[in-house]
Amino acid sequence: MPNHIPPATAHEPAAAFQRLLTVLNTLRTECPWDRKQTMESLRHLTIEEIYELSDAILEGNPDEIRKELGDVMMHLVFYARIASETNDFDITGVLNGVCDKLISRHPHIYGDTEVQDEHDVKRNWEKIKLKEGNKSVLAGVPAGLPSLVKASRIQEKARGVGFDWDSKDQVWQKVEEELSEFKAEYNHADDGAIDQEKAEAEFGDLLFSLINYARFVNINPENALEKTNKKFIKRFQYLESKAKENGKQLQDMSLAEMDVYWNEAKKL
Repeated sequence: MPNHIPPATAHEPAAAFQRLLTVLNTLRTECPWDRKQTMESLRHLTIEEIYELSDAILEGNPDEIRKELGDVMMHLVFYARIASETNDFDITGVLNGVCDKLISRHPHIYGDTEVQDEHDVKRNWEKIKLKEGNKSVLAGVPAGLPSLVKASRIQEKARGVGFDWDSKDQVWQKVEEELSEFKAEYNHADDGAIDQEKAEAEFGDLLFSLINYARFVNINPENALEKTNKKFIKRFQYLESKAKENGKQLQDMSLAEMDVYWNEAKKL
């Protein structure tokens, strides 16, 4: 006999969350695919879901954001269900644990600590983490983060304990300094081969300083770069489409011919 389907009339958050737990528990017991899953097998799927959520956010599509949040929520519940089967932890422990952490790290809300702004909140957060046993302020930056995101998180955490520039002008001077050093590597190469390793190091320094400047002017570098990626893709695909309409192959076109379509795409 088919399982009873939990009603879709749960309008309260607690009831809706319980419905998800019920559905997931049934699938884990009854569905051959769900029964086979482990934390390791779900890991890459979860990463994919996070990127899909990120895309929906950048596209500004509320309906897609809602759907992707549901997928991510399902994964989180799934991990807790798997852990409960080996008595490591369960969803109740997960939820209570994060609530306890939030209460502990917001003494300006749940205690008598006073703060002036969000920067004070971040500084308190990092100090509390160190008191909890973290050996380094940077220990909380996952090693597997993409390098652009990792650089941004490193800088934010360093700022949280006061290790930062005083003004954006100082940061921009650093950007110009790193750009000059990078260019110098290639100017020196006129007399010989480029030291690729040193050039790469200088380019890394330049990127790091640009990310730092973005932080000072409240630009998320990951979002900014991804929006540029999407813009380039749309324009390039327009170029491909127009070339095809005119019976041409890109590889047979001159750059000047391509620029005509590229400029049309920019106007659109």
